[in-house]
Amino acid sequence: MASKLQLVFISTPAIGNLVPTVEFVKHLLHHHPRFSATILLINMPQRPIVNTYTQSISATATNIQFIHLPTVDPPTHDQFQSSVAYISLLIHKHKPHVKRAISSLIGTESASDSPARVAGLFIDMFCTSMIDVANELGIPCYLFFQSPAAFFGFMIDLPILNPQLVTGFSDSGTELSLRSFRNSVPRLVLPGTVLKGGDGYSWCVQHAKRYTETKGIVVNTFKELESYAVNSISTDGVPKVYPIGPVLDLNGPSHWHPDQARVETIIRWLDCQATSSVVFLCFGSMGSLSGAQVKELAFGLERSGFRFLWSVREPPKTEQGLPSDYVSLNDALPNGFLDRTAEMGLVCGWVPQVTILAHHAIGGFVSHCGWNSILESLWHGVPIATWPIYAEQQMNAFEMVKELGSAVEIRLDYKEGSDLVSTEEVERGIKKLMECDEEVRRKVKEMRDESRMALMEMDLQWWP
Repeated sequence: MASKLQLVFISTPAIGNLVPTVEFVKHLLHHHPRFSATILLINMPQRPIVNTYTQSISATATNIQFIHLPTVDPPTHDQFQSSVAYISLLIHKHKPHVKRAISSLIGTESASDSPARVAGLFIDMFCTSMIDVANELGIPCYLFFQSPAAFFGFMIDLPILNPQLVTGFSDSGTELSLRSFRNSVPRLVLPGTVLKGGDGYSWCVQHAKRYTETKGIVVNTFKELESYAVNSISTDGVPKVYPIGPVLDLNGPSHWHPDQARVETIIRWLDCQATSSVVFLCFGSMGSLSGAQVKELAFGLERSGFRFLWSVREPPKTEQGLPSDYVSLNDALPNGFLDRTAEMGLVCGWVPQVTILAHHAIGGFVSHCGWNSILESLWHGVPIATWPIYAEQQMNAFEMVKELGSAVEIRLDYKEGSDLVSTEEVERGIKKLMECDEEVRRKVKEMRDESRMALMEMDLQWWP
């Protein structure tokens, strides 16, 4: 009888990274009962929603072992200038704890009558420091990349791109030729961290260089969606690439988030709306807009005339913190907006995004274009209007609109602190979304069917 194989996973402490990691582990264990899994958790007090999620999943996923790593002193202000540098340094500081935790698992092997050999460590895009731990312990290391294959292609190109082309020294009209994009990519849709240069750019380059040191790359995508990108990154010098998506938490946070009364209120309201009549606006767990931008969006939404569900959140009050619900929506929105739109829309704070996207009333999604959100929207056949904010979202938006023709554009290069999206742009974008041409809707529906087929046919027989 084959012995058990223990796999260890570590993820960046952000909902967008941790949730797909947990879902990937669930799929892996379902397809391969021979495996057991341990997830190492990094605590981040500034992000209580992450801790709420980990507590819930620890209690319900009985076939997964969770180990909370000891806390470390966070990086100090003289050690970082960017959020990428902060999170990379925070993870780096956990190396001794990760080594100790995995060594303990290895020690358990030798003490057990039925050992579960530690056969691999899975890291994510910001956890490359842990490759050193895997090497020291003689364990194969794999990368689970939670963003699209097209963005992975950009990352492995980044160390060989001329820094003068990708950082702020370059002309704003510069376009780049990247292996994972058919079209030339405007510099302005590159991640803000890269464009700003500094330590964020340096850390991205460092992470990217180390991706090729792993034994294999597992990407949360499916070949039918990103065939060009997947083929382009399966080249010499890159470890074997396995597209295993879409890996989604289709229950969404509605099963672990504490505000169930709000969920019920929203669903009751949606139940009263006609099929595909409502535009849904949501910018993710880490996305928020400035006060001035919220007001422009509100005016444009009102002028569009469409029914809407809008999740509007206040920017974080602390560094590395998360957006929160406004104490008073009236203070955030234009004077009289809630009264004027009472019959056509619903404005709220946090919402369970995937639950909303599954509802028959939703006809379009104004999204920040996080990859999880894109996969969720495609899964439910809901077309997207792009409004990226941070991280790789601008490149995701570009891919969806220009490469795949599966979304409509509000903005592709919007970033925190950039010029406001005007009332007129918002109105035009929402009308384009809700009345979008048949070709876009056809492609979205095609990808809905392909995504479900890909998940049914998920082949995890790749373990060496």
